[in-house]
Amino acid sequence: MGSNSSRISDLPKNEYLKKLSGTESVSENDPFWNQLLSFSFPAPTSSTELKLLEEATISVCKALVENNPRTGNLGALIKVFLSRTKELKLSAECQNHIFIWQTHNALFIICCLLKVFICEMSDEELQLHFTYEEKSPGSYGSDSEDLLEELLCCLMQLITDIPLLDITYEISVEAISTMVVFLSCQLFHKEILRQSISHKYLMQGPCLPYTSKLVKTLLYNFIRQEKPPPPGAHIYPQQSDGGGLLYGLASGVATGLWTVFTLGGVGSKATVSPELSSPLANQSLLLLLVLANLTDAPDAPNPYRQAIMSFKNTQDSSPFPSSIPHAFQINFNSLYTALCEQQTSDQATLLLYTLLHQNSNVRTYMLARTDMENLVLPILEILYHVEERNSHHVYMALIILLILTEDDGFNRSIHEVILKNITWYSERVLTEISLGSLLILVVIRTIQYNMTRTRDKYLHTNCLAALANMSAQFRSLHQYAAQRIISLFSLLSKKHNKVLEQATQSLRGSLSSNDVPLPDYAQDLNVIEEVIRMMLEIINSCLTNSLHHNPNLVYALLYKRDLFEQFRTHPSFQDIMQNIDLVITFFSSRLLQAGAELSVERVLEIIKQGVVALPKDRLKKFPELKFKYVEEEQPEEFFIPYVWSLVYNSAVGLYWNPQDVQLFTMDSD
Repeated sequence: MGSNSSRISDLPKNEYLKKLSGTESVSENDPFWNQLLSFSFPAPTSSTELKLLEEATISVCKALVENNPRTGNLGALIKVFLSRTKELKLSAECQNHIFIWQTHNALFIICCLLKVFICEMSDEELQLHFTYEEKSPGSYGSDSEDLLEELLCCLMQLITDIPLLDITYEISVEAISTMVVFLSCQLFHKEILRQSISHKYLMQGPCLPYTSKLVKTLLYNFIRQEKPPPPGAHIYPQQSDGGGLLYGLASGVATGLWTVFTLGGVGSKATVSPELSSPLANQSLLLLLVLANLTDAPDAPNPYRQAIMSFKNTQDSSPFPSSIPHAFQINFNSLYTALCEQQTSDQATLLLYTLLHQNSNVRTYMLARTDMENLVLPILEILYHVEERNSHHVYMALIILLILTEDDGFNRSIHEVILKNITWYSERVLTEISLGSLLILVVIRTIQYNMTRTRDKYLHTNCLAALANMSAQFRSLHQYAAQRIISLFSLLSKKHNKVLEQATQSLRGSLSSNDVPLPDYAQDLNVIEEVIRMMLEIINSCLTNSLHHNPNLVYALLYKRDLFEQFRTHPSFQDIMQNIDLVITFFSSRLLQAGAELSVERVLEIIKQGVVALPKDRLKKFPELKFKYVEEEQPEEFFIPYVWSLVYNSAVGLYWNPQDVQLFTMDSD
């Protein structure tokens, strides 16, 4: 290997790290920096490896926190990095591996140190560490540089301007990770930050002009899903056993710093989940979501959200209104394809929600696509596997469906798309079904799951709202979809009767005992009756608007006609039952006239004939069912903890001690 070997436990004693964090100032021109930055080791990937690294270096970091106000060594390290980045683009073009490798190492150390500094101190203390400027003896002051602002601008330039090559892949990922770390102060506060160091630097000043370029680059990183270079193409050679190989440089040889360094133990390998097959894409998406969900500054709106709300398709030649800042264009076809392919991850689903909800250009484009099944099927699969998903992911998928169903064109077109052999739907073999019928099946299954498990009223409401939006456009419903609509009503009816019986028994018991508090059956009954009312409105909407297109629904109604008897005279349902009762009575009469022992085919034939004969003016008109998704009054209270939980669990090469995190609890999903 060449130089002395080192274990993780040796890092606190390492002479170069001790000098960096010690009590002596090191000039930015000192050869020490070349020696410090000439290390190589297998990059830590799993949280276990990162935890080991953090535990081994925490004493070094804390020593630097204590000594840096006097030495300014952190500032010197940053200046070394800043000076190197000026030549980074040329180094990439010239394939200068060693220069890029050392620059990457400088940024890696800065990122590790910045993470500890942000966790350990307030914004004001942090700024003091980054504005240190050595004063000459006898001077009465000097203009202090804001190195943190310079560092952030430099990182933005690096992310947006450095060409993505095999030798620049790792430093690009590290630059994005460092920006995530800079924004991580939110993790250490229970309350949502509305004014912070993030707002100060990223929403005004020299960083602001990079807004649209940064957002565009992060989106393209997500779209392209560039995988890391193969082992033979790294910025430095690696041994087959995973250990690092030390370089000897003209300025000196680094000895003993992370030279033979296998994190996590011999033979251990990090498990890479599918969505992390491209660390650059994953990290870019997380940074994009963090930026988009920053709260507005007291005196300015969030420019990153503005950029996400307003970008257009590259094929759109219309000029941007002058009132729209940070505008740019991107290839919508590529974006759509990437979104369709990446919906297995929470963060990709959250991005899809964000774009559909906030960017009207994207929403209009997606709703005009003729291959909507490529987008809708992954969303349905998320809902279908509700038991395996966290509640936030399910909510996002459901709200996406609700937003899509606000559009009548979408509601019509999904019934025209015929799917074959949906392998992930296991309750029943579906050899051929429309996308619309499949959507109904999955939403109803989600409602039934919620009724028996989570009992979340918010989830119920959004499921029913999506069905209600679609109901007037139901077309050629699959017989199984029609059966499931009536089966859900049957389940609700049984639940209604059960709660009604419990309420009656409780009331009788209360007459004999005044000491026992009564359960709130009235509230339970009210909730169930609201849901039953909604289901009746959905069935009624279909019958009123598209009866002739749905013989299978009429068949299912007739087969379970007794279910509806108890609701005919119920004061909460009398009005909405009129049309349903009329349809049941009309078709029951025609079946009676046709005689007994009718086959399924014959019944459907009679229904199709009867639809033509039924006078449409006899069906009472009700207001159209239309529900629109409306974000909560303070959406940041939901979205910011959600985004940071994704960063905490999904970020590549970043680890935070659970005991330090205040924004959310670790055992929540």
